[in-house]
Amino acid sequence: MKESAIGQPLGASVASTLEQMNKAGKARKPFFFALDYELQEGIFLADPLGEGANTAGLQFAINGHHTPFVDNYPLPTLRSIRPERQERYTKRFSRIYKALERGDSFLANLTIRTPIELEGGLEAIYAHSHAPYKLLIPERLVCFSPERFIRISGRTIATHPMKGTIDASLPKAAEHLLADYKEGAEHYTIVDLMRNDLNRIARKVRVERFKYLSRIATSRGEILQMSSEVVGELGENWHERIGDLLLELLPAGSISGAPKAKTYAVIREAEEIPRGFYTGICGYYDGRELDSGVLIRYIEQDERGQYYYRSGGGVTINSRCTEEYDECIQKVYLPCQSLS
Repeated sequence: MKESAIGQPLGASVASTLEQMNKAGKARKPFFFALDYELQEGIFLADPLGEGANTAGLQFAINGHHTPFVDNYPLPTLRSIRPERQERYTKRFSRIYKALERGDSFLANLTIRTPIELEGGLEAIYAHSHAPYKLLIPERLVCFSPERFIRISGRTIATHPMKGTIDASLPKAAEHLLADYKEGAEHYTIVDLMRNDLNRIARKVRVERFKYLSRIATSRGEILQMSSEVVGELGENWHERIGDLLLELLPAGSISGAPKAKTYAVIREAEEIPRGFYTGICGYYDGRELDSGVLIRYIEQDERGQYYYRSGGGVTINSRCTEEYDECIQKVYLPCQSLS
């Protein structure tokens, strides 16, 4: 059985998903895929945009490629959020920070699960949200992610790690974000990690754009997020190795940390519950090119109908607990409606 980049054996579902991706790529046949963070569950849909395709209710939109969707849902409303007490977050943060002090990690992505109350449902959020990477699994989850994982066009592979956030309404917000030491150190670390990851599967790896800013609308106003672009060149046979190539890069560095194996273990201890598809990836291959996103900006629904918003941020030795906690809460929003 294959292992992931973090050394974890793959479950049969994920192994089967990767194998189907390789076969479809070799035949140049379109497909949609999703892989969870722990590499325990995978989704593979052959030719999901073809005539008569059956996606069992799953909907996706990947930078222009999307399933047909009726959008006559009323605008959803985020009624309230009930974030975990800061004391509980502080305990999680302390576990991460001790690992940083020991040298087990020098960047770890710590996430939380926040109960929320919604008027509307997952379908309504999907219908009204605006994001380059969207996924809906009815009665289970909706995601509206701004972050690309990788894109392959021709033989060029590109990744766009996103690290660094600031309230866009603050005076000189862009200047402050670009000059912030903690955010800058975190961003350098992720760019270096992704460059190293691409070097495992590609040649001529280089940083094309460094620390560029994107403006993102949220229910609490606009935020600025900092990204970089790292590119490399693949061999001609990349189509028949799509699953294998992705496995070499998982989990995504921007939502795990560095070094990956030790940081992954530290995160599991601090967070205590699995992430599932949150911070996993999803994507679409059209027979020529592949595009994929990281599953952040994510709401899940449990069997009782309770909704939870997943959010997080990177922790470094320069992080302050209160600021990291506030950032997690700031990221709880709908991309289509103000908080009522």
